[in-house]
Amino acid sequence: MTNFSDYKSDDPIAWCPGCGNFGILNALKQALAELNLKPEDILMVSGIGQAAKLPHYLKCNTFNGLHGRTLPVATGAKVANQRLVVIADGGDGDGYAEGGNHFLHAMRRNINITYLVHNNQVYGLTKGQASPTSDKGMVTGTTPEGYSICPERPLALAVASSCSFVARGFVTEKEHLVQLMKEAIKNEGFSLLEILQPCVTFNKVNTYDWYRKRVYKLEEENYDSTNRAEAFNKAMEWGDKIPIGIIYRCPRETYEQKAGLTGLPPLAELERKTDAVEELFQEFY
Repeated sequence: MTNFSDYKSDDPIAWCPGCGNFGILNALKQALAELNLKPEDILMVSGIGQAAKLPHYLKCNTFNGLHGRTLPVATGAKVANQRLVVIADGGDGDGYAEGGNHFLHAMRRNINITYLVHNNQVYGLTKGQASPTSDKGMVTGTTPEGYSICPERPLALAVASSCSFVARGFVTEKEHLVQLMKEAIKNEGFSLLEILQPCVTFNKVNTYDWYRKRVYKLEEENYDSTNRAEAFNKAMEWGDKIPIGIIYRCPRETYEQKAGLTGLPPLAELERKTDAVEELFQEFY
Protein backbone atom coordinates (compact mmCIF):
# COMPACT_ATOMS: atom_id res chain seq x y z
CA MET A 1 0.00 0.00 0.00
CA THR A 2 1.20 3.52 -0.78
CA ASN A 3 0.80 6.53 1.46
CA PHE A 4 0.98 10.31 1.23
CA SER A 5 4.71 10.49 2.02
CA ASP A 6 5.63 8.14 -0.85
CA TYR A 7 5.11 11.01 -3.29
CA LYS A 8 7.21 13.57 -1.42
CA SER A 9 9.85 15.31 -3.52
CA ASP A 10 12.94 16.98 -2.09
CA ASP A 11 12.76 19.91 -4.53
CA PRO A 12 12.18 23.27 -2.79
CA ILE A 13 8.75 24.70 -3.63
CA ALA A 14 8.87 28.08 -5.37
CA TRP A 15 5.18 29.05 -5.22
CA CYS A 16 4.04 32.18 -3.39
CA PRO A 17 2.82 31.64 0.19
CA GLY A 18 -0.93 31.10 0.07
CA CYS A 19 -0.96 29.96 -3.56
CA GLY A 20 -3.79 27.57 -4.39
CA ASN A 21 -1.31 25.20 -6.02
CA PHE A 22 -0.25 23.92 -2.59
CA GLY A 23 -3.75 22.56 -2.03
CA ILE A 24 -3.79 20.90 -5.44
CA LEU A 25 -0.45 19.22 -4.75
CA ASN A 26 -1.63 17.85 -1.40
CA ALA A 27 -4.95 16.67 -2.83
CA LEU A 28 -3.18 14.87 -5.68
CA LYS A 29 -0.83 13.09 -3.28
CA GLN A 30 -3.81 11.91 -1.24
CA ALA A 31 -5.72 10.79 -4.34
CA LEU A 32 -2.75 8.80 -5.66
CA ALA A 33 -2.24 7.19 -2.25
CA GLU A 34 -5.92 6.22 -1.96
CA LEU A 35 -5.75 4.70 -5.45
CA ASN A 36 -2.65 2.80 -4.30
CA LEU A 37 -0.64 3.92 -7.34
CA LYS A 38 3.13 3.48 -7.12
CA PRO A 39 5.30 6.52 -8.01
CA GLU A 40 7.13 4.50 -10.66
CA ASP A 41 3.82 3.75 -12.44
CA ILE A 42 2.87 7.43 -12.76
CA LEU A 43 3.97 9.91 -15.44
CA MET A 44 3.27 13.60 -14.87
CA VAL A 45 3.58 15.76 -17.99
CA SER A 46 3.55 19.56 -17.85
CA GLY A 47 4.47 22.61 -19.88
CA ILE A 48 5.50 26.00 -18.48
CA GLY A 49 3.93 28.13 -15.76
CA GLN A 50 3.33 28.12 -12.03
CA ALA A 51 0.91 25.19 -12.33
CA ALA A 52 3.40 23.30 -14.50
CA LYS A 53 5.87 23.23 -11.62
CA LEU A 54 3.67 20.77 -9.74
CA PRO A 55 5.34 17.60 -11.12
CA HIS A 56 8.68 18.86 -9.76
CA TYR A 57 7.22 18.62 -6.27
CA LEU A 58 5.85 15.10 -6.70
CA LYS A 59 7.91 11.92 -6.63
CA CYS A 60 7.10 10.16 -9.90
CA ASN A 61 8.19 10.06 -13.54
CA THR A 62 8.14 13.59 -14.96
CA PHE A 63 8.33 15.25 -18.36
CA ASN A 64 8.45 19.05 -18.28
CA GLY A 65 8.15 20.38 -21.82
CA LEU A 66 7.12 23.44 -23.82
CA HIS A 67 4.39 25.95 -23.05
CA GLY A 68 1.06 24.66 -24.33
CA ARG A 69 2.49 21.37 -25.60
CA THR A 70 1.60 19.18 -22.64
CA LEU A 71 -1.05 17.01 -24.26
CA PRO A 72 0.91 15.82 -27.34
CA VAL A 73 3.68 14.52 -25.07
CA ALA A 74 1.17 12.90 -22.72
CA THR A 75 -0.59 11.28 -25.70
CA GLY A 76 2.65 9.89 -27.10
CA ALA A 77 3.70 8.51 -23.73
CA LYS A 78 0.36 6.77 -23.19
CA VAL A 79 0.42 5.21 -26.66
CA ALA A 80 4.01 4.01 -26.10
CA ASN A 81 3.31 2.56 -22.65
CA GLN A 82 -0.26 1.89 -21.64
CA ARG A 83 0.83 0.59 -18.25
CA LEU A 84 1.62 4.15 -17.20
CA VAL A 85 -0.94 6.28 -15.42
CA VAL A 86 -0.47 9.47 -17.44
CA ILE A 87 -1.52 12.76 -15.85
CA ALA A 88 -1.10 16.02 -17.78
CA ASP A 89 -0.92 19.16 -15.67
CA GLY A 90 -0.99 22.87 -16.48
CA GLY A 91 -2.63 26.24 -16.05
CA ASP A 92 -5.46 28.03 -17.82
CA GLY A 93 -3.06 29.93 -20.09
CA ASP A 94 -0.95 26.87 -20.86
CA GLY A 95 -3.95 24.67 -21.52
CA TYR A 96 -6.63 26.92 -23.01
CA ALA A 97 -4.55 29.47 -24.97
CA GLU A 98 -1.20 28.11 -26.25
CA GLY A 99 -2.46 24.56 -25.83
CA GLY A 100 -6.01 25.13 -27.03
CA ASN A 101 -5.61 23.24 -30.31
CA HIS A 102 -4.14 20.19 -28.55
CA PHE A 103 -6.92 20.38 -25.96
CA LEU A 104 -9.57 20.06 -28.67
CA HIS A 105 -7.97 17.10 -30.40
CA ALA A 106 -7.13 15.21 -27.21
CA MET A 107 -10.83 15.28 -26.34
CA ARG A 108 -11.76 14.22 -29.87
CA ARG A 109 -9.34 11.28 -29.84
CA ASN A 110 -10.38 10.29 -26.30
CA ILE A 111 -6.91 9.15 -25.29
CA ASN A 112 -6.90 7.57 -21.82
CA ILE A 113 -5.15 10.31 -19.84
CA THR A 114 -6.16 12.75 -17.11
CA TYR A 115 -5.76 16.50 -17.60
CA LEU A 116 -5.59 18.70 -14.50
CA VAL A 117 -5.98 22.40 -15.31
CA HIS A 118 -5.25 24.90 -12.54
CA ASN A 119 -7.49 27.89 -13.28
CA ASN A 120 -6.49 31.13 -11.53
CA GLN A 121 -7.72 33.34 -14.40
CA VAL A 122 -4.32 35.01 -14.95
CA TYR A 123 -0.84 34.18 -16.21
CA GLY A 124 0.74 33.78 -12.78
CA LEU A 125 4.33 33.08 -13.84
CA THR A 126 4.67 36.10 -16.13
CA LYS A 127 3.28 38.72 -13.77
CA GLY A 128 -0.48 38.46 -14.01
CA GLN A 129 -1.55 39.16 -17.58
CA ALA A 130 -5.12 38.38 -18.60
CA SER A 131 -5.70 34.71 -19.53
CA PRO A 132 -8.43 33.08 -21.65
CA THR A 133 -10.58 32.63 -18.53
CA SER A 134 -10.19 36.17 -17.12
CA ASP A 135 -13.57 37.77 -16.48
CA LYS A 136 -14.63 40.59 -18.76
CA GLY A 137 -13.59 43.95 -17.30
CA MET A 138 -10.70 42.52 -15.27
CA VAL A 139 -7.84 44.99 -14.88
CA THR A 140 -4.35 43.51 -15.35
CA GLY A 141 -0.94 44.70 -16.48
CA THR A 142 -1.87 44.07 -20.11
CA THR A 143 -5.49 45.21 -19.79
CA PRO A 144 -5.24 48.45 -17.73
CA GLU A 145 -8.67 49.60 -18.96
CA GLY A 146 -10.28 46.25 -18.30
CA TYR A 147 -10.34 42.96 -20.22
CA SER A 148 -12.60 43.60 -23.21
CA ILE A 149 -13.03 40.01 -24.44
CA CYS A 150 -15.64 37.55 -23.21
CA PRO A 151 -13.92 34.72 -21.30
CA GLU A 152 -13.52 31.26 -22.72
CA ARG A 153 -15.76 28.56 -21.24
CA PRO A 154 -13.53 25.46 -21.50
CA LEU A 155 -15.92 23.11 -19.72
CA ALA A 156 -18.72 23.99 -22.12
CA LEU A 157 -16.30 23.36 -24.97
CA ALA A 158 -15.51 19.97 -23.42
CA VAL A 159 -19.19 19.03 -23.17
CA ALA A 160 -19.74 20.09 -26.78
CA SER A 161 -16.74 17.94 -27.76
CA SER A 162 -18.19 14.83 -26.06
CA CYS A 163 -15.29 14.71 -23.60
CA SER A 164 -15.71 11.47 -21.68
CA PHE A 165 -15.27 13.07 -18.23
CA VAL A 166 -15.67 16.77 -17.36
CA ALA A 167 -15.41 18.05 -13.80
CA ARG A 168 -14.49 21.11 -11.76
CA GLY A 169 -13.13 21.34 -8.24
CA PHE A 170 -12.23 24.12 -5.81
CA VAL A 171 -8.95 23.92 -3.99
CA THR A 172 -10.23 24.55 -0.45
CA GLU A 173 -12.79 21.73 -0.80
CA LYS A 174 -10.00 19.21 -0.38
CA GLU A 175 -11.90 15.96 0.22
CA HIS A 176 -14.27 16.78 -2.62
CA LEU A 177 -11.29 17.55 -4.88
CA VAL A 178 -9.57 14.29 -3.91
CA GLN A 179 -12.66 12.32 -4.94
CA LEU A 180 -12.85 14.17 -8.26
CA MET A 181 -9.18 13.40 -8.94
CA LYS A 182 -9.75 9.72 -8.21
CA GLU A 183 -12.77 9.57 -10.50
CA ALA A 184 -10.87 11.38 -13.27
CA ILE A 185 -7.91 9.00 -13.06
CA LYS A 186 -10.13 5.91 -12.98
CA ASN A 187 -12.17 7.05 -15.99
CA GLU A 188 -11.49 5.20 -19.25
CA GLY A 189 -10.79 7.96 -21.78
CA PHE A 190 -9.80 11.61 -21.69
CA SER A 191 -10.64 13.22 -18.36
CA LEU A 192 -10.71 16.98 -17.82
CA LEU A 193 -10.61 18.24 -14.25
CA GLU A 194 -10.46 22.00 -13.92
CA ILE A 195 -9.46 23.24 -10.46
CA LEU A 196 -10.24 26.75 -9.25
CA GLN A 197 -7.17 28.03 -7.39
CA PRO A 198 -6.78 31.71 -6.51
CA CYS A 199 -3.60 33.58 -7.39
CA VAL A 200 -2.93 35.56 -4.21
CA THR A 201 -0.31 37.79 -5.88
CA PHE A 202 -1.83 38.94 -9.17
CA ASN A 203 -5.58 38.26 -9.01
CA LYS A 204 -7.20 40.36 -6.30
CA VAL A 205 -10.72 39.78 -7.65
CA ASN A 206 -11.20 35.99 -7.77
CA THR A 207 -10.06 35.39 -4.21
CA TYR A 208 -10.72 32.50 -1.82
CA ASP A 209 -13.64 34.41 -0.30
CA TRP A 210 -15.00 35.30 -3.75
CA TYR A 211 -15.17 31.62 -4.67
CA ARG A 212 -16.49 30.45 -1.30
CA LYS A 213 -19.54 32.70 -1.72
CA ARG A 214 -20.30 31.22 -5.13
CA VAL A 215 -19.33 27.55 -5.45
CA TYR A 216 -21.86 24.81 -4.83
CA LYS A 217 -21.61 21.03 -5.21
CA LEU A 218 -23.57 19.30 -7.92
CA GLU A 219 -23.68 16.15 -5.80
CA GLU A 220 -26.02 17.96 -3.42
CA GLU A 221 -28.57 18.51 -6.17
CA ASN A 222 -30.73 16.17 -8.23
CA TYR A 223 -28.31 16.41 -11.14
CA ASP A 224 -27.78 13.95 -14.00
CA SER A 225 -24.21 14.20 -15.32
CA THR A 226 -25.09 12.10 -18.38
CA ASN A 227 -27.63 14.64 -19.63
CA ARG A 228 -25.66 16.58 -22.24
CA ALA A 229 -28.02 19.55 -22.50
CA GLU A 230 -28.13 19.97 -18.73
CA ALA A 231 -24.34 19.54 -18.52
CA PHE A 232 -23.83 22.27 -21.11
CA ASN A 233 -25.97 24.66 -19.08
CA LYS A 234 -23.99 23.87 -15.92
CA ALA A 235 -20.71 24.30 -17.78
CA MET A 236 -21.82 27.79 -18.88
CA GLU A 237 -22.93 28.81 -15.39
CA TRP A 238 -20.56 31.40 -13.96
CA GLY A 239 -21.08 34.46 -11.77
CA ASP A 240 -23.23 34.47 -8.64
CA LYS A 241 -23.21 30.66 -8.68
CA ILE A 242 -20.41 28.36 -9.86
CA PRO A 243 -20.95 24.58 -9.93
CA ILE A 244 -18.24 22.16 -8.81
CA GLY A 245 -18.34 18.40 -9.16
CA ILE A 246 -18.75 16.02 -12.09
CA ILE A 247 -20.42 18.04 -14.82
CA TYR A 248 -20.49 15.49 -17.64
CA ARG A 249 -19.86 11.81 -18.27
CA CYS A 250 -19.82 10.50 -21.82
CA PRO A 251 -18.52 6.90 -21.97
CA ARG A 252 -17.23 6.15 -25.46
CA GLU A 253 -14.54 4.21 -27.28
CA THR A 254 -11.02 5.27 -26.36
CA TYR A 255 -8.25 6.03 -28.82
CA GLU A 256 -6.43 2.90 -27.68
CA GLN A 257 -9.46 0.74 -28.44
CA LYS A 258 -10.00 2.33 -31.86
CA ALA A 259 -6.32 1.91 -32.78
CA GLY A 260 -6.13 -1.71 -31.61
CA LEU A 261 -3.57 -0.90 -28.91
CA THR A 262 -5.42 -2.37 -25.94
CA GLY A 263 -3.35 -4.99 -24.14
CA LEU A 264 -0.16 -4.39 -26.11
CA PRO A 265 3.08 -4.25 -24.10
CA PRO A 266 5.15 -1.06 -23.97
CA LEU A 267 7.11 -0.26 -27.12
CA ALA A 268 10.36 -0.90 -25.24
CA GLU A 269 9.34 -4.54 -24.76
CA LEU A 270 8.33 -5.23 -28.36
CA GLU A 271 10.66 -7.14 -30.64
CA ARG A 272 12.73 -4.78 -32.75
CA LYS A 273 12.31 -5.57 -36.44
CA THR A 274 15.47 -3.98 -37.77
CA ASP A 275 15.04 -5.50 -41.23
CA ALA A 276 11.70 -3.78 -41.66
CA VAL A 277 13.23 -0.46 -40.63
CA GLU A 278 16.05 -0.88 -43.13
CA GLU A 279 13.52 -1.67 -45.88
CA LEU A 280 11.65 1.51 -45.01
CA PHE A 281 14.86 3.56 -45.17
CA GLN A 282 15.65 2.11 -48.57
CA GLU A 283 12.47 3.65 -49.98
CA PHE A 284 13.91 7.11 -49.34
CA TYR A 285 17.40 6.53 -50.75
